[in-house]
Amino acid sequence: MSPGSTLVQEKVDQAAEILREQDVDLWITLVRETMLTNDPCLDLVAGTYSAWTGAFLVSATGDPVAIVGRFDVPAVEQLGAYRVLGYDESIKPTLRETVEQLAPRSIALNFSESDPAADGLTHGLWLVLQETFADTAYAERFVSSEGIVNAVRGRKAPAEIERIRGAIRETEEIFEAITPSLRPGLRELEIADLVHAEVARRGLGHAWAGEHCPAVNAGPEKDVGHAPPGDLETRRGELLHMDFGVTREDYASDLQRVWYFLDEREEAAPADVLQAWNALWASLDAGAAALRPGVAGWEVDAAARETLVAAGYPEPMYALGHQLGRSAHDGGTVLAPRWDRYGAAPLGVVEEGNVFTLEFGTGVPRRGYVGLEEDVLVTADGIEWLSAPQRELWLVP
Repeated sequence: MSPGSTLVQEKVDQAAEILREQDVDLWITLVRETMLTNDPCLDLVAGTYSAWTGAFLVSATGDPVAIVGRFDVPAVEQLGAYRVLGYDESIKPTLRETVEQLAPRSIALNFSESDPAADGLTHGLWLVLQETFADTAYAERFVSSEGIVNAVRGRKAPAEIERIRGAIRETEEIFEAITPSLRPGLRELEIADLVHAEVARRGLGHAWAGEHCPAVNAGPEKDVGHAPPGDLETRRGELLHMDFGVTREDYASDLQRVWYFLDEREEAAPADVLQAWNALWASLDAGAAALRPGVAGWEVDAAARETLVAAGYPEPMYALGHQLGRSAHDGGTVLAPRWDRYGAAPLGVVEEGNVFTLEFGTGVPRRGYVGLEEDVLVTADGIEWLSAPQRELWLVP
């Protein structure tokens, strides 16, 4: 059994425990042509491609069943995590019969208003389920899998944490590798090319779309956000900010780092830059101190947000942190304010084993953008810094 198969087995077993914990009898992940339209949950519970319509059933009784097309059977059997049932003409009879045998009181499906990681069921497949169970009581027993997915994705197994550590380590090494090449007059695109070359050399993937990864922001003229690198150049007396992550063994990192280009006769960053740097670190440290099992996501965000605003800086118009795992934005509970755009995600409760980013930033007039982002693991009584925090501003002579 491959390491990937072992991890799938571990997550399927974990899912069954979570179903019992949340008093849900059955969780169905229904997919088709996953190279075209993939459900994020499939990577966790199967980690394989499904060409025909496939149903992956995890029950509270601990008897996982996969119903897949004939030609998908061998790949799913190799996982060793499911009792595999194949079909030829239609999945509906076998799916219905299997559910009737399990006789669940509740059936969790992957739809959610707040969590994109739990919203992979397409409308078309929802209609397939309605038709399959049209004349049964089961059609009235469908519930959102949001809580289940939050827990399965969020409670990282030891093997998952090690993969995230590996991705973070590679990212930090890439930052170190490109730093000696930084100098005044480099365009953002040239800096991005240095990063892309290191990613390719190491055989890694990008944590998000490559044309935006890394995000490179040189000086004060850049409108910091999700814009790709451009033609702006690094200059003395200004900042360079980078937001970057990689994927390694299917797991992601997400970090931000900042350089200051010393002006003529400068030996240290100026007071306005250091003031912003220190205020941001005070903010992140306040969030880190609040981050522990049992607190709501919004409470952690509030601790950091209030600290930064009290220091005289603008309120960030984004969340303090998101979960990190198979994706750079891994769904589930978010360390965010209780704004409508975040739905119920900030109300989620932090759990041991969650991996979060901690990130805030602010602009410094005439200098550029200071943005901090670190990756942390929630432990039984607080956090562990998975990344080596950038406590000192990096200076370019």
